Amino acid sequence: EVELVESGGGLVQAGGSLNLSCFASGFTFDDYGIGWFRQAPGKEREGVSCISEKFASTYYLESVKGRFTISRHSARNMVFLQMHDLKPEDTAVYSCVLDSSWCQLEGNTWDPYLEAWGQGTLVAVSS
Repeated sequence: EVELVESGGGLVQAGGSLNLSCFASGFTFDDYGIGWFRQAPGKEREGVSCISEKFASTYYLESVKGRFTISRHSARNMVFLQMHDLKPEDTAVYSCVLDSSWCQLEGNTWDPYLEAWGQGTLVAVSS
């Protein structure tokens, strides 16, 4: 059974940092892209970042470039999202996702084929 478990969310002041973790199980880790989606209150979900071992590629939403860094540790089946210089508009539930299209892009936008979602972890940034 595929399982994605996030941790690391919390409340932080603007300009602060948080590190999210996702532990994955139930599938061959390096056969998939792993990424993060977020959903803010009253807004649609948006793809934040993705990392693919197969194509050695990463994707970042334009608004988080230079502030967020995604990485993966294959031996531990984990993916990390380091978030710096957080802004109130980063407030959302962040979910780890399994992408069988290896973080493919449609133009400049991540166009995933999502196989699984985690439960999510709340990131709240106060101004």
